[in-house]
Amino acid sequence: MAVTVNEMDGAELERLIETGAKVLADFYSKTCGPCKMLGFVLGDVAKEVDGVEIVKVCFEENPEAVKAHGVEGYPTMILFEGGAEKARLKGLQQKPLIVSTIAG
Repeated sequence: MAVTVNEMDGAELERLIETGAKVLADFYSKTCGPCKMLGFVLGDVAKEVDGVEIVKVCFEENPEAVKAHGVEGYPTMILFEGGAEKARLKGLQQKPLIVSTIAG
């Protein structure tokens, strides 16, 4: 049981969402302190969960994806399943909340 955290662009994210897979997308900024800390938290989350794709989408490099998903700030995590948004977490969150959100 473990998944990897992958960087992807907006187009790759859309293709992944369209497959209906369970996807946790972390919209982040490279200059954001809480975003960097969340990266470490997601690394720990990835060790405990299965059946989900965890992806990071850079806020500045993917403005179309940010707009398409109504992301207003960073870090913002959106859980997609079956091609639709299932949950949204804003700001730096702790591992137990992220794991329980994925477990749904």
